[in-house]
Amino acid sequence: MTAPADSEQPRLRLVTIPISHYCEKARWALDRAGLDYREERHIQGVHRLAARRAGGGATVPVLVTPRGSIGESHEILVWVDAHVTPALRLFPAGPRAEVDALCRRLDDVLGPAGRRLIYVHMFRQRELVFAFNDQGVPSWEDRALRSGWPFLSRFVARALGIVPGIEVQDEATVFHELDHVAQLLSDGRPFLCGERFGAADLTFAALAAPVIIPPEYGIALPQPDILQPSTAALVRRAREHPAGRFALTLFAERRGAAPAPGAVSTVVGR
Repeated sequence: MTAPADSEQPRLRLVTIPISHYCEKARWALDRAGLDYREERHIQGVHRLAARRAGGGATVPVLVTPRGSIGESHEILVWVDAHVTPALRLFPAGPRAEVDALCRRLDDVLGPAGRRLIYVHMFRQRELVFAFNDQGVPSWEDRALRSGWPFLSRFVARALGIVPGIEVQDEATVFHELDHVAQLLSDGRPFLCGERFGAADLTFAALAAPVIIPPEYGIALPQPDILQPSTAALVRRAREHPAGRFALTLFAERRGAAPAPGAVSTVVGR
């Protein structure tokens, strides 16, 4: 979505860490709905201050609406659903306990494990972090990340609970969740919770992104050909998994092309 001119104040603001898969989840929902919003991107650490100033807690995304702020990605999907036509809704009109339960499982299990796993891998590839993590953030934040990398990497590791060997446990958890999704799809259903694309599908695809690295993500991501061999092998394994193929298809058919680094137009603060 193209940012409006400065003289046109949008109704909505989305505060993000641009590379975050939870933020991608909210961004995808807003883009899909065609809602006018402005994304405000920040690096890790600074995001906490930005989130609180926007009326949220310590995490992003935070969606600032005319009636208040929403600081949880699932609730942002619910809010978006209330502001679109029935044809675009992500949640069923009737009972939605099944959808909510699956989304919550993905939010609570796949999301944290996949995030921590890819951070462990990317901590060993600092130049790629600098090239892709900071797309669209204020320039002073980009400089701060580069100059303060030892401190900020320790901050992120502490915040996410990264300890030696955690990546082994997290990789097992990620593939267990991929197995769970593949089992749901094994009966031939086209989508996770019904006959049409919905909240569970969007949530799964977005939260699987750290290990499948979809080209259509909301910002450009480093593809396997420039990743270290161990990281590239992880991505290939996830992409070859039936659930990984499903997530890639959802991105390809439902998301759209990502801009190249430096070509982002949906930003504030450059």
